Amino acid sequence: MNRRWYSYPYIVWALIFIVVPLIVVLVYGITVQGPDGTLNISFANFKRFFTPVYLGVLGRSVLYAAISTFICLIIGYPAALILTSKNLKHKSVMMLLIVIPMWMNLLLRTYSWLTLLENEGLINQFLRFIGVIEQDGYIQFLYGKGAVIFGMVYNFLPFMILPIHSVVSKMDYSIIEAAEDLGAGKVNVFRKVIFPLSIPGISSGITMVFVPAITTFAISSILSGNNVNLLGNVIEKQFGVGGDWNFGSTMSLILMLMILVSLLFMPDSEKESQGGMML
Repeated sequence: MNRRWYSYPYIVWALIFIVVPLIVVLVYGITVQGPDGTLNISFANFKRFFTPVYLGVLGRSVLYAAISTFICLIIGYPAALILTSKNLKHKSVMMLLIVIPMWMNLLLRTYSWLTLLENEGLINQFLRFIGVIEQDGYIQFLYGKGAVIFGMVYNFLPFMILPIHSVVSKMDYSIIEAAEDLGAGKVNVFRKVIFPLSIPGISSGITMVFVPAITTFAISSILSGNNVNLLGNVIEKQFGVGGDWNFGSTMSLILMLMILVSLLFMPDSEKESQGGMML
C-alpha cells in the first residue's frame, strides 16, 4: 500500500479546519456587506483600523505581550537550567508540576485566580488574618493591566520553560567540560557555550509565548473585568456583540500578518544550534 495514503486524512482535516476558515476570513476581511447583503470588495475596513483608537489597542496588545514574554523568559530560563541540573532531585516531579496546569482548560485556570485575587478572595482574607491590612480593607489585585500581565505569565510560562529545557537537556556536555578544562570560569562557560547553544530553545519559547499572548482575549476579559481591552477582545466583540464580521476579519488578517512578520525576525534555529563559541 502506498504510504501517501496515510497523509490523506490529515490533508482533508487541514483543508476543512485550517484552509477553509482562513479563506473565509480573507474573503470577509477584504469585503464589506452591502445593503442587499452582498459582499463587495473594499479596503475601507483597513482604513478604519489605521486610526488612533485601534492603533492604540494594537500598541497596548503588543506591549503587554512583550512584557509578559520578557517576564516568562526571565523566570523560565533559570527554571529550565535548574531542571537540567545533574544534582537536582525529583526532576520528574518538578516537571509534572509544571505540566499539570496545562492539562486544564485555560478558562478554568484563569477563573480560579478570581477566587484568590478578588477583593474578598483567599489572599485578601489571609492578609487580613495576619494583620497586613485592616479587617474591612483589601488590596486591589484585579481589574488592571497588572492582573492581565500576571494572567499571561501564569498561563504561558510553561511554553517558555519546556522548549528551553528540551534544548538544554540535549546539549553535549563534553563541550562544557572542554571549556572548563581550558580554564573558562562559570560565567564564561555560560556566556560563550551554554547560552549560544540554548538560543533555539529561547527562540521557540519566545514564539510560543508571544503569539498566544498577543491574540488572547479571555485572560484580559476575566482578570480585568473588561477594563483592559486588547486586540483579541476587540476582534471577539466584532464577531459576537457587534456582529461586524467584515471588520473583525480585517483585524484578524492584520494580526496574522503582524505575527508572520515578527516570526521572520526570530533567530534561525538551525544556524544557532550548530554550536556555541569556544574559548
